Amino acid sequence: MNNKHFTAYYFLTILNSERKLILCPKHWYYTTKNVAQVIANKLDADIAELHAKHPYTSADLDWHDPQSRISIEQHQHNSRVEINDDLPDISNYNNVIIGHPIWWGIPPCLITTAIDKLDLNGKNLTSFATSGGSGYKRSQANIERTLRKNNYNVTITQGAVLNNQHQIETWVKTLNFR
Repeated sequence: MNNKHFTAYYFLTILNSERKLILCPKHWYYTTKNVAQVIANKLDADIAELHAKHPYTSADLDWHDPQSRISIEQHQHNSRVEINDDLPDISNYNNVIIGHPIWWGIPPCLITTAIDKLDLNGKNLTSFATSGGSGYKRSQANIERTLRKNNYNVTITQGAVLNNQHQIETWVKTLNFR
């Protein structure tokens, strides 16, 4: 392993004591991507994007429309979103950070699908979100529940909502990755 970190968004960030990765969804709000890039710079992390198999349109992302794609996906219990088969190889990373927006109090279903498909066994995991009106409690519970359902042996650190430079700097200082 080298000293490079990996960062991905949509937002999934993966970090290793030697390498860090941040994963984030490509097509969602630039805010999360921007925060992932700031974190990646602070941690010398690589960045990877997660991609839905069927890209989202502006109409799909209209959360005001109860018939929009995200409204339907987010309200179906245990919903999953098909993703491209281009997930990063995280075998050389010990630490993973997942970055995402918060939709209806939880991460987008694409994040759950990515957690299902990535082998997170033996990893340290934390996450962050960008949101204007939600805390992180329900998102944390959603991610932890998905990890349990996958029977992952993973060490999870409390995630946070990060909306400004001060919050990012404070949160990054709390990370205790091996």
